[in-house]
Parts: sequence; structure tokens; C-alpha cells
Amino acid sequence: MTHTEKILILDFGSQYTQLIARRIRESKVYSEIHPHTYSLEDITKEKPAGIILSGGPMSVNEAGSPSISKDIFELGIPVLGICYGLQLIAKTLGGKVEPAADREYGKAHLNVLEDDSLFTAVDDGSVIWMSHGDYVTKLPAGFYVTAKTENSPLCAISNPGKKIYGIQFHPEVSHTEFGKRILDNFLFDVCGCKADWTSENFINFTTDEVTGKVGSNKVICALSGGVDSSVAAVLIHKAIGEQLVCIHVDHGMMRKNESAVIEKMFSDNYNMYVDYIDASSLFLERLAGVTDPEVKRKIIGNTFIEVFEAEAKKFSDAQFLVQGTLYPDVIESVSVKGASVTIKTHHNVGGLPERMNLKLIEPFRELFKDEVRKIGRELGLPEIFIRRHPFPGPGLAVRVLGEITKERLDILREADDIFISELDNHGIYDNIWQAFAVLLPIQTVGVMGDTRTYENVIALRAVTSTDGMTADWFRFDHSFLETVSNKIIRSVRGVNRVVYDISSKPPATIEWE
Repeated sequence: MTHTEKILILDFGSQYTQLIARRIRESKVYSEIHPHTYSLEDITKEKPAGIILSGGPMSVNEAGSPSISKDIFELGIPVLGICYGLQLIAKTLGGKVEPAADREYGKAHLNVLEDDSLFTAVDDGSVIWMSHGDYVTKLPAGFYVTAKTENSPLCAISNPGKKIYGIQFHPEVSHTEFGKRILDNFLFDVCGCKADWTSENFINFTTDEVTGKVGSNKVICALSGGVDSSVAAVLIHKAIGEQLVCIHVDHGMMRKNESAVIEKMFSDNYNMYVDYIDASSLFLERLAGVTDPEVKRKIIGNTFIEVFEAEAKKFSDAQFLVQGTLYPDVIESVSVKGASVTIKTHHNVGGLPERMNLKLIEPFRELFKDEVRKIGRELGLPEIFIRRHPFPGPGLAVRVLGEITKERLDILREADDIFISELDNHGIYDNIWQAFAVLLPIQTVGVMGDTRTYENVIALRAVTSTDGMTADWFRFDHSFLETVSNKIIRSVRGVNRVVYDISSKPPATIEWE
């Protein structure tokens, strides 16, 4: 997609780089992340409104540490250096960076020393978030100090004539009290951005682009029913109407009534053609006796491609395949040592585009998940689809630990449905990143009435997270867990014990397999 204005973020390996991009987009300005090796020629071609140099884990004085061309500062484009980025500005332009006697990690208080565009409406003494072992000890020519902390006498520096700014702290993290204000000051006061990166503009631009690209050809969309594929289907349908064919493959590992709900929602609300394939018996047959989670995933992935390909071939005039690839998938691996961005093979439908000679349409490859949700709301998708928790491609196959049978899947479906329904009933579903039930491959002794039972164990999992990379277990009220446990044991035949998973990620993963 072409943007009238953008902020380029050059990544030096900070764990917060994606967060910088998200914060900028929250202010309705488009931002893009590139590795620090992005060439001067490419930067010049992009004509960004501003450049941000991210933090990074190395010292600028370390052998082999990432550096930057001095010519970047001669392009006339505003530059903001954050943490490592500040130190890089200082070192590259003739200043000095040395190890700090007292390293700063965590909260500090910012003392603003000068009137400066970056600190307009930022309170003196406000809390900032530090994470550094080096600090600037000598300013480059043309710069002056605009803020300090107890341990960093040169915490923020500025060359307003050249519009080059550096700060030792992280404005992108929520711990920095006026972080959003500082970034907004850079975006709007320094770079002159217009705040026009909106859902509405994105929808209009993308529908025009897709219409032009597709012409009169048919387009196929693999509709899983998750947020990304659902929003992508509605967006592309808005652009090309009946030229879109949605294929939904029910592999038998969906949640309770899920496939029926997906089919009904799209055909009723959007007058959209959904080709529904019930392939559950084929998948179950191939999974019989398999217990290894990786083997399960391979069988499901390969069988899905086989079923989808056979169905898609019926639409011989199709030239394009829609996929819900997101921006984090595209930028997932950025090497600090200078390799270019590695694009992860993240095709929801495996190697299908190549095998079937289809061209890809990836409307969301520049978007984060929360941006896709906003677009879904703008397009009028029901809230029940927009707010859904993430669901793995292999579905319940990775939540039925051990052998997969229809009986075991049905037990899990019922238990999971009770758990999720109670989260909704208690108004806490939206406070949780992901929640689900897991069927364990063990049986335990219980007593029901006067009879001894030997039945299944259900584990409940609920976590909070911002991006799924790290997660913490959700602290339920004990009475809620009691209600869910009682309902599951009373209602689901074959279960006599319920446990709750209190592991964080890391060291545990969110899913059990």
C-alpha cells in the first residue's frame, strides 16, 4: 500500500521496536519497521516524514555493534534516537559515549532543562522508563541538553536546526508517564504529520487497490472463522462482491457448532458465497492412533492443503488467493547483526499459492491485530467475531492431548463451551487474551453418587497478554472457578476432575501442545 506520509523505524534489536510502531499508529500516523541495514538509497526513495532509531541490546562501543550512515543526518528528514539510537547519534556525529558508573534500569524522573519541541506539555519530574548501561558524556557539535535524570546528565539532546533529537529513555512503554505526548510532539510538531492513518482510509484505499488488481477474475479465500480471515473476507467482498469465493473446511476439530455459525453468519449477513466442506471423517481417519503433537500438526496441514486444493480447482477461473498475514509475521525475524528482514513462511494454507499458481492478496500484511479488529468494526462485523480469542490452526487437535477420537473431541467441545460461556456470563471474556479447555491424556478416580468412577481430567487455561509473546495466568475469583468446575463435572459425561493451569509464558507456552 502506498502512503502519503510515513515514519520509518530503523531497528537495532530492541525488544520494544514493534511497540514503537504500534504507538505511532495509535496516533493515526503510518509507521514501518526496517532493519538498521536499510540503505540510504531506499530511505531516500521512501521519503519518510521522520526517522526513528530504536533501542538495542549492544553498546555502541562494542566491536561489531550496529552503526548507521552519517549521511542519514544530512537528508533534511527529522530523526529521533531512542536509547541506543541516542547514543548512535552522539557517537556518529562526534560526541562521546561511555559506560555509566550507575546503570539505570526501570523508573527514573525526568528533569526538563530547556524549552524544546519534544517536551511541550510534558511535566517536569514525570516518570520515565530507563534501560541502559552506557550514557552520553560529550555532546556532538550543534546539540544542547534538554533534559537530565539523577544518573544521566545528558538524558535528552536536541539540534532543532537540523531536527535531530535523542532521548535516553523509552517513550513507547506504558511506564513512561508522558511517552505518548513525547512521541506525538515528534510526529506532529517536528515532522508535521497529519494523523490520517485511519480504518476508513485503509478500507477505501484497499478496496480500490484490490478492484484494480483483480479485474474480472475470481478470488478464493480460506475462511477459518478467525478474526483475520473473517475481516479479510468481508473487506475483499466489499471490493469485488460475487467474484469472491470463500471456502470453509471443517476438519472436525472446530469448537462447538463453530462451522455452522460461520456459514450462517456469512451467508445471512453478507450474502456471501461460502463453500462449506465437511472433511471431518477424513481428518479423524488420518489422525487415528497419532499422539505426537508435531505429527498431528503435519497431518492436519497436509490434509487441509489436499482438501482445499481439490475444492479450489473447481473454480478454474480463480487467479488470486486471500490470506490474513499480519505485520508481526512479516517482521518477525529482524537480525541485529545486519541481515535483512526474514519473512516467515506464514501461509494459513501452506504452499497453496505456489502449487495452484495463484497470486496472493494479503490486505493486512502491514497491520497489527488490533488494527484488523478496528477495520472489522468499521466494516460492521458482529462483535462476537471481532473480539474472539486466538484459535490455533489445528484447532482442538492440540488441546486433546494424546490420541484424537470423535468421542474425546466431543468431551472437550462441551467442557470448552461451558468455560467460554461462563466467561461471557461473568463479563470477563474481554479481560483475557486467550482462554480454553484442554483434555488430558489421563484418567483419575472419582466418586459420583455411591459409585467409584475412573474418568477424564479437564484443564482450564486463561492468560493475559498484549501480543502472545509473553503471557501471565489470569487470576480468577475462586467462586468463578468453582462454578465452572461444578458445571463441567455435572454436565459433561466422562469428566470427573477439573484443574486450573497457573503457569506463565515463559517458561510454559500458552497452548499445551
